Order: sequence, then C-alpha cells, then structure tokens
Amino acid sequence: MKNWKTRLKKGIYKLKNILSGKSQITNRLKFHALIGSIASVHVFLLVIFGIFRVMPLFYFNIFSVFTYAFCFWLMRGEREHYLAIYFITYLEVLLHSFAATICLGWKFGFAQYIIAIIPVGFYICYTLDIKRRKFVIATVFAIFAAAAFLTCKFISFFVDPAVVLDNIALELSLYVFNALCAFTFLILFSLVFIFEIKLSSNQLKHQNAILDKLASTDPLTGLYNRRSMDVFLSQAVETDSNFALIMCDIDDFKKVNDTYGHDFGDVVLKGVASITAEQVKGQGYVCRWGGEEILILLNNASEESSFRIAENIRRNVANHVFDLNEKWIHCSLTLGIAMHNSKEAVEDTITRADYNLYCGKRNGKNAVVL
Repeated sequence: MKNWKTRLKKGIYKLKNILSGKSQITNRLKFHALIGSIASVHVFLLVIFGIFRVMPLFYFNIFSVFTYAFCFWLMRGEREHYLAIYFITYLEVLLHSFAATICLGWKFGFAQYIIAIIPVGFYICYTLDIKRRKFVIATVFAIFAAAAFLTCKFISFFVDPAVVLDNIALELSLYVFNALCAFTFLILFSLVFIFEIKLSSNQLKHQNAILDKLASTDPLTGLYNRRSMDVFLSQAVETDSNFALIMCDIDDFKKVNDTYGHDFGDVVLKGVASITAEQVKGQGYVCRWGGEEILILLNNASEESSFRIAENIRRNVANHVFDLNEKWIHCSLTLGIAMHNSKEAVEDTITRADYNLYCGKRNGKNAVVL
C-alpha cells in the first residue's frame, strides 16, 4: 500500500513538472501512452464485434491486441526500438482501416484513424533521434497514408460491404466513437507538442542566461568584466547623471603570488571582490578591470558618499583574514576616486581615478585618495 502511494506521488510530481514545462516527456512515456491508447480502442472494438458477430473484424482485433502487446515487449528494459514500433503501429492502422472498410463499408468511419496518424508520424519522426532523412520518412508515410485513405473511399464505392449490419444506432455510435478517438489522438499529440515547445523555450532561456552571465562576468571573481563595464559607463554618460569612478588595486599582490602561490592569490582576489561587491550592492557596478585592479562605478554619487563607500571597502579588506591550507595573511587595498565631469570623456575620468590610485600607492598604500 505504501509502495503504491509512493508511486502515485511520483507520478503526480512528474505530471506537474511536465505541465509546467520543467520536465521533458520521454520517448518511453510517449510510446506507452500511444500504444496503450490504441490497444484500449482495439479491446473495445473486440468486444463490440464479438457482440454483433462481426467475426472477421473480431479476429483481426485479436491480432491487433497481440500486435500492441508485442510493441510493449519491445519497450522492455533498455530497448529503444521506437522507430520499429511506429512502423508497426502505422502498418496496423492502415490494415485495420482497410479491413473495416471492406467488411463494413465507409459509413462506420474507421478510415478516420488514417488521418490521425499523419501528424503523429511527423511528430514521432521529429522527436526521435533519427540522424538523417527524418522529414523524408514522415513525408513518405504521410503520402502513403493519404493514398490509403482515398483507396478506402474508392473501395467503398465499388465493393459492397462483406458484412451487412442493419443497425442505424450502431452505425452512428461507431462513427462517433471512431471520430472521437481520432480527434483525441490529434489533440493529445498537439498538447504534447505545445508542452515540448514550452520546455524547449524554458531551456533556451536558461542557456541564454548562462551564456549572458559567462559573457558579462569574470569567471574567477564573479564581478562584471571590462566589456560589461564599458556598457555601464556608456549608459551613465548618456543619462547625464552624476557618477563617481573608483579604481582599486591590491597592495603588493605580486608578492602574495610569489610567496604563497597563485592559488592563494586567487583566494585574495575573490575575497576582495566579494567585500567590494557587498559594499557597492544596489549603488552601482563593480568590475574586474584587469589583473588585481577593480573599477567601481557609483551612480548618483557625491564626493562624500563615494569616499565613505571607498573607505568602508578599504577598512573591511584590511581587517579581513585571507586563508588557504592553514596559511593566513592580511592584505590592503588602495583606492583612487574621481568624480565624472560631463564636459570630459569618461576615459579621462578613469585616468584621473588611476592617477589618484597611483598617488595613494606612492604615499604609503592602504589609502583612499579623492
């Protein structure tokens, strides 16, 4: 009982994911649904033909049920004979439509199943991992299906039904049943197609987001890269707003790499980047400008607010302990600030921030220079 409840919960969870476009409908699930649905129709027809003593179709439906049982067997274990299963299904539908038309005539609507397998064929051939000529296969099968449909119609014109059922209610009921089954197959596969489009769209959005992040950020520190900062700087200049640029450089970073190794240097870089991003969060952008240099863009900033943020960054870096493999050190940061003047190019503002950074380095490091 517990095992049954667990399976039911897993099934509901999978269905929710499929409907929400988060989970993919597997080929196994598609073919189980397709084969199971068609087999159920044949079981129903088997009973009807047995009751009304239409023995040729009764025996044919027994053959059909065993055919789909064989298809289920083909899907056991790790087997993936999906194309062969589709061929078998396609052939069975055509033969059954011919047999039903010859036995009962056109008016019972069995030929409608031929129409239903045409779009299903395109969908199946497209979704299966067929490396070549998948559309050729589907198109050829569609042409044969159309020819088979017309052939059934011609047969009904020139050949009288082998079995005469003088029962208007049965005729109408079977016609409606066959029509409903054919349309149900079409609707279900259309819904599956829509869900798969939604899933593909979600996957594409996710992949684009990953690619955008890779293209716009520095892989080591997670900060924006120089390409992204160029965009932010252009936007800031276009809005004609006050902004400040802060150029940061880790003091004696080469000595850290030479003494403790580049792995330790990476730890320092990531730590400084994290502290800087935390202090600037919501007020601007932080970029790894090159090597151990970090450039900060502060939007709508004044000299006082820029200096306060820069000083907080300097103090937090100086107080932070950087450690790796039981080794630890303190590092410092020198920062140069420049307020952008609308009359100058942004490159000149960067040059002034860099010059202020140089002044801080020359006068003892671990400083903020405005």
